[in-house]
Amino acid sequence: MPNSKAKDNGFKVVFNEPELFIEFLRDFVKIDLFNDLRPEDIEDISERYLPLFQESKDSDTVKRINIKGDVPLFVIAILEHESKVNYRASFKMLQYIALVLNDYEKECDREKPKASFLKEFKYPPVLPIVFYDGPGNWTAERNFFDKTEFNEVFHKYIPKFEYELVSLNDYSEADILRFGDALSFVMLMDKIRTPDGINILGKLPGDYIERLKLNIPEHMAKLIVDVVTVFLKRISAPSEDIYELTEIIYQRRYQEMFTFLESYDVQETRRLSREEERKTTLSNMKKSNLTPEQMSTYSGIALDEVKRLLKELEK
Repeated sequence: MPNSKAKDNGFKVVFNEPELFIEFLRDFVKIDLFNDLRPEDIEDISERYLPLFQESKDSDTVKRINIKGDVPLFVIAILEHESKVNYRASFKMLQYIALVLNDYEKECDREKPKASFLKEFKYPPVLPIVFYDGPGNWTAERNFFDKTEFNEVFHKYIPKFEYELVSLNDYSEADILRFGDALSFVMLMDKIRTPDGINILGKLPGDYIERLKLNIPEHMAKLIVDVVTVFLKRISAPSEDIYELTEIIYQRRYQEMFTFLESYDVQETRRLSREEERKTTLSNMKKSNLTPEQMSTYSGIALDEVKRLLKELEK
């Protein structure tokens, strides 16, 4: 079954946008080799592997990164957005690693026949990462060795790699705000899962918005729009509000963006949206000359509410 929730997750954009992906690596993996990375050093090769993992086509990313010399680094990033921990994560990583290295071997053999058979041939490094932004703690084994029975007896023969875990639950709002960049904004919005979560926006430090404006180049405005759109759809905001906020973002009026979001009355907006839907339903029913009683029966709307809405339509 496809991971439909990943489509509604703002953090997915981090895996798709090279600049954000670099920030992600620098902030959470902290390997010096990443300090000089540029967007043009990253190639997304996910499409080679996702047909084999249909259930993950919206949540997995495989990158080929040029670091030093001719040897690439491969990064496998899996976004876990479900409410349940994926206890197959280490085995899934093992499958990915084998596929990536197998492809690399074939590539080298095409360039130079039987290159992989030579003594000096070496495989490139593969960095496996699981990003978890679901509820609760991540309790799955991070090392495939620990997922294998009789591992102490057969320890010599079991792969002992460990994936890097980045759990959003381990980072407070203060931790996230310290980044002061586009990545911090994506993470902040991803933490707001309920209407009550909007209160986070009222606790922003005074200089955060200014730092955000400085650290988000104009060409990334579309990315910010995508993230905010995901958030507003998550709380069932009407399309008019989404459009209004989109215009504010494209004009880089970030102070207004946060003011808009912080003061957003979710319950009232939902009520008005629901009322408009009911009015449309009753308006269509009127064309069939149905009585209010019949409208109530067919629509499931209480009779008193039907009569009130009909009066509104007559104004």
